[in-house]
Formats: sequence, structure tokens, C-alpha cells
Amino acid sequence: MLKIRSIGVAVLLVLGGSTLFASELNCGKTAGNLEDFRYSWRLRGGLSWIAGLIIPTWGSGQLLTTFPSPGRDAISSQLLITAPAGRSGGFFEYETEMDGAGQKTLMSSNGYAWGSKVRAETARFDYERRVARIRKETPEKVENKIKPIPEGQLRDVLSAIYFLRQNAGRITRPLLTQIYSDGKEYPVVFRPIEKKTFDFDGRRVSALGFEIVDAPGGKKWPGSVKIYVSEDARRIPFRIEIVRSLASVELKLQSVEACGFMQASK
Repeated sequence: MLKIRSIGVAVLLVLGGSTLFASELNCGKTAGNLEDFRYSWRLRGGLSWIAGLIIPTWGSGQLLTTFPSPGRDAISSQLLITAPAGRSGGFFEYETEMDGAGQKTLMSSNGYAWGSKVRAETARFDYERRVARIRKETPEKVENKIKPIPEGQLRDVLSAIYFLRQNAGRITRPLLTQIYSDGKEYPVVFRPIEKKTFDFDGRRVSALGFEIVDAPGGKKWPGSVKIYVSEDARRIPFRIEIVRSLASVELKLQSVEACGFMQASK
């Protein structure tokens, strides 16, 4: 669990009423170039009971990010959502690989295994040739194809979350961009929403809010994302909500196991 780092912070807690920033929280067991955030999750939404007939409605989550290190230029990030019994009980997984600045998605992958339902899809982006090489796998078949991609830099769900964290201090108005999801590109808007405070490990932490939603007049993305990150340079994601057509997955931070600092913009 996270611990108070200084006597000064403890005094503030005793006096009461002060909202703490994540910079005043211990960053877990290890530092280095690895971030490891652990979550609990629940299925939300009016039709979540339908999805609950097929998959669990709660469990554990992990957001793992590896930053560049000697001999490695890319940033990789993984969001793993598992059943209460762990991965063996079923899972959904996002993975992404970005350039070292976190600005361009190089690879995007997602997959799941719930009972007999198993699927995986990976896309690798060639920005020079403006194509994506896509591989889809199920127990029945493997499919490979190449498709054109639009001008500009694509982001998937994970690299979009990273971008929001990295630029949280500068996003003060809606930002039009594109998101890659389930083999297609959609015009979306990144926009700030209201701040919130969260109770975490017995403390109150202030967080900035952002969401990713459809761009007006464009191809409709059957989803959305909402995220709240700490106001300090760590941009710790305290709450993440990923919405799909039938329901949403809400992740609540439980612990920070490792925190290799991201290069957040001021």
C-alpha cells in the first residue's frame, strides 16, 4: 500500500481538510522505467446485466507501462482486465506500442477469452506507406490483411489515455483527432471535464478529468473513454471508464506497485 512520505504531510492530515496531490504519495515498491497500477473493476450500464450473462461483472485490472531504457526506444503499455479467478477465468486485454515521445502508435492489439469465445487482433502501422498490417486470430482461422490508413497519427485506446495523461496540463479545450478501434478509424474529440477528488489509501487526492467521445458529424465510434488523473506530474490514473455499446467497464485504482515517471507536459 502507498505510504505517507514525510512528517509534513502527516501533519497536514492531522490538521485535516487538505486535498493531497499524488506527488505526496509513495510510488510503490520499485521505480525505474516501469509503471504498474492495480485496479478493481465492475461492469456498469443499463444493459450490463445482458453482458453479465456471458462474462463476469467484476474482477481485477492492471495497467502496465514500460518506458524507454538503454537499447529500447519505444513505450509499451498493457491493460489487462481479468475475472475474479484471474486470467484463467477469462480476460480482456489491450496492448499498444508507441514511439519514445508517446506521440505515434506503432502497434495496437486487443484480445479476449471468455469461456469458448476467444479472439485476438493486432495492427502494425506503416506511416511511410500509409498502411496497417492487420492479423486476426480465432480458434477457427487466422486472417491477414493490409488496409490503407488516413493521414496523420493514429491512436488506440491505450495510446490515447497516455496522450491525455502526458498533456493533461495543456488540454483546456476540445481537441479533434482520430482513434483506431477494432480495425477501423473514427474521428473523436478529446475534451476536459470536471475535476474530482478521490479517496485513496485514507487520503483525498485531486484529479483532472477528460473524456474521449465522437466527433460531431463523423463516423460514429461505438464507445467512449473517461479518465481522471492526478494533478501532479505523475498523472496517476485514479479512475478509468471504458464504454462499449452494451455496457461500460469502470476501473478504480487500488494500489501503485511501481511508478517509473512519465514525461508529462506542463
